[in-house]
Amino acid sequence: MSSAPTFHTVSTASHLGQLLKTTRKRHKMTQATLAGYVGVSQNRLSHLENHPEELSVKQLLSWCSALGLELKLGERETSAASSSAEW
Repeated sequence: MSSAPTFHTVSTASHLGQLLKTTRKRHKMTQATLAGYVGVSQNRLSHLENHPEELSVKQLLSWCSALGLELKLGERETSAASSSAEW
């Protein structure tokens, strides 16, 4: 019996870094192994986990592919609490 996919809303670079790191560990993948998929050194991968704002789109997509993640973009749901000033 397979479980339903889990989706996370990422709104900051630090949240993205934490999600990528947590997912890597959940898959029991070392930084060195993942670095090979992404095309960077283990030291660089470690740096990118802590500074995800430096990830290129190509690196992010490779990272997601290696971890079985799917990147989806969409418009935010509107609510009374949100405003266009957030963008």
